[in-house]
Amino acid sequence: MIAATIQLDLPDSVLLAAGQSPEEFAREAKFLLALKLFEVGRISSGGAAELCGLPRVEFLFRAGRMKVPVADLDEQELERELKL
Repeated sequence: MIAATIQLDLPDSVLLAAGQSPEEFAREAKFLLALKLFEVGRISSGGAAELCGLPRVEFLFRAGRMKVPVADLDEQELERELKL
């Protein structure tokens, strides 16, 4: 796998305000970036999970806890699912 590196310069005040170490902040930022890209349909749940280093199921659970829909069902599909 080829990986790109992106560097962000953050003021120390951001890390202090977040109350996190640089490593914790980076881990959370990767998850939130992956979550947003998934939410707007730019990447799949599998791609988002890979981006933030989580198993796909764990990513989906966390996305649900953040109130991001993890299924995109039309009305007919939703009705079929609810009848089961």
